[in-house]
Amino acid sequence: MDLGDWAALLAAATAAGWVDAVVGGGGLIILPTLLLVAPSIAPQTALGTNKMAAVAGTAASVATFARKVPIQWRLMVPAAALAAVTAACGAAAVSLIDRDLFIPIVLVVLVGVALFVTLRPSIGVTMATHPPTRRKVILVVALAAGLIGLYDGLIGPGTGTFLIITFATLLGTEFVRAAAMAKVINCGSNVGALIYFGCTGHILVALGAAMALANIAGAVLGSHMALRNGAKFVRIVLLVVVVAMVARLGWQQFG
Repeated sequence: MDLGDWAALLAAATAAGWVDAVVGGGGLIILPTLLLVAPSIAPQTALGTNKMAAVAGTAASVATFARKVPIQWRLMVPAAALAAVTAACGAAAVSLIDRDLFIPIVLVVLVGVALFVTLRPSIGVTMATHPPTRRKVILVVALAAGLIGLYDGLIGPGTGTFLIITFATLLGTEFVRAAAMAKVINCGSNVGALIYFGCTGHILVALGAAMALANIAGAVLGSHMALRNGAKFVRIVLLVVVVAMVARLGWQQFG
C-alpha cells in the first residue's frame, strides 16, 4: 500500500471511531475501505485488522462515557465477558458460513430499525416512566450480549446500533445511556473476536495499530459530542447511519 492508501484507511478509521461512539456502525466505513485499497486481503484478515482498531476505539468510548454516565458495572462487565465468548464463536464460524446469506437479513432489520425510530420519536429521547424490573434488565442485557455478540464476531457492522436500539426499545433507556451500555458490551465482543483472529494469524499488526490510534481520536470526539448534544442528536445520527448502512449493504448485495 502507498501513502494514499494509508491516508484513506486512517481517515476511515477516524470517521468510524466517531460514528461507532455515537450510534455504532463504524465497521461499514472501515471494512469497505480496507477491502478497496487491499482487494487481495482475506476476509478474516480484514475483520481481524478492523477489530484491532475497534477494540481501541470502543475502550476509549467506554472511558469517556463512564465519566459522565452511570454504568452498572456489576451487570455490564459479565455481559461484556459473555459477548467476548460469543463473538469468538462467531469469528470461528466466519470461514464456514456464506456471509452473503446474512446481508438481506441485516438489511431487513436495519430498515425496520429506521422505520421504528422514525415512527416512535419518543424512543430513546426520554427515560421510561416505569423503569423495568431488575430481572428484565438482566435478561435483556444477557440476551443482547450473547446474540448480538455472536453477530459481531460473525459479521460485525451495525453491532453498536443494534445494541442501542435493543436497550432503548426493551428497557426504555434514553439513547446516550444506551450508547454507554452498548459500548461496554461492544468492547467485550471486539476483544473476543480480536483474540480469535490474533490466535489464527489474521491481523495486520502495523496497520491495525495505526488505525487504532485514529479510531481512538474519532471515538473520543464522538463520545464527547454525544454527551454534549444529548439524545436528540444521537437519534438524528442514528437515523442517518442506518440509512447509510442500508444503502451500503444494498449496493453490495444488489449493485
